Amino acid sequence: MTAEPARNMFVEGDNLDVLAALPPQAPSSFDLIYLDPPYNTGNDFAYADDFRGARGAGAAGRHAAWAAYLRPRLEAGHRLLAETGALFVSIDDHEVAHLRLLLDEIYGEANYLAQIVVNLNPKGRQLGRGFATSHEYLLVYAKDAARCVLDATSATTVVEADFPLETADGRRYRRLPLRNTNKRFNPLSTPTLHYPLWGDPGTGRVAGEPFPGAVEVKPVFGDGTPAVWRWSRPRVDERPDDLECRVVRGTRGERVDIYQRDWRHPVGGRRKKLRTIWLAEEVGSTDTAVAELKEILGPVFESPKPTGLLLRILGTMPDDARVLDYFAGSGTTGHAVALANAADGGRRTCLSVNSAEPTRPGSNAERAGYATVSAITKARLRAVAAQVGGGFAELDPS
Repeated sequence: MTAEPARNMFVEGDNLDVLAALPPQAPSSFDLIYLDPPYNTGNDFAYADDFRGARGAGAAGRHAAWAAYLRPRLEAGHRLLAETGALFVSIDDHEVAHLRLLLDEIYGEANYLAQIVVNLNPKGRQLGRGFATSHEYLLVYAKDAARCVLDATSATTVVEADFPLETADGRRYRRLPLRNTNKRFNPLSTPTLHYPLWGDPGTGRVAGEPFPGAVEVKPVFGDGTPAVWRWSRPRVDERPDDLECRVVRGTRGERVDIYQRDWRHPVGGRRKKLRTIWLAEEVGSTDTAVAELKEILGPVFESPKPTGLLLRILGTMPDDARVLDYFAGSGTTGHAVALANAADGGRRTCLSVNSAEPTRPGSNAERAGYATVSAITKARLRAVAAQVGGGFAELDPS
């Protein structure tokens, strides 16, 4: 019996060199790229690029050097991203504007999907002057927005409070008007959806034909002008239990109307659109990320991303997504892929790439015996494979 290939793979090396060695053909392309590149702190980058022409002009030079360093790496990722794929990039205030312009150029403005605010530090940074910054950003782009399979919804954001009503058998729901509230849809534009229904506001029963105790109900706007239903007549006949008749009070007095029962647990499950502000209580924070890494390896990395953030990102893509992270840092992306697969039986794979950047002298990582950041990445992914499953394989960078 042949063992299943490892779903978490790692390559050590300069990401430009590693990406250049990867073929762009479909079997080797990636559905999702997540990047957490070095933020522009004014220090040199741990890569061998030559930025001498850009570093001598103060802040403008630092921005130019950072963009010159990142551009070829973004272009290489674009080459490897599947036509249906998506890119997520974490960034802070210092370079978000420049990164947005850079990604507009490489991916195209039409393929911009979102700029998400991520509340990674709920308490805010208390050091220094000015405001207590409590957020970073995620920039999201598609390779081709028309073909992208990203689903910007989540089952985890659906809450009971959204469904305040309950049937006698315990099913929770909310009421949505069966009437189409958009006045562009009316008996002139959509005549087949303007028809009478019969309902009993005492029992809530709705039917397509008259029955004892029922009154005729036609769709009207709040001002009394004719409207249309959102459902066709055959659909009403197929789903009478999903409709409810009740008396409503409007500006023109009482009237009888028909509502859809929108169930908390519909067939196939329910998902809710993701907002563009992600709170720490939803996706974790830098503090929780440090704690989860400490539990595996000890306090060896100062600012990892929480697995909750990556799990939310992974949840927007199919459960067999091929994931690439070529600024792998502590290995959060690979960790999250293993957790996601264990939770839902998915077949996601992840290729993590990191250079042998030396750890800071005197840091916890160095004292723990990790000479390079890539050594931390490898140690974490090995530990995750042992604890969560999914396997681990280190690949030859050539």
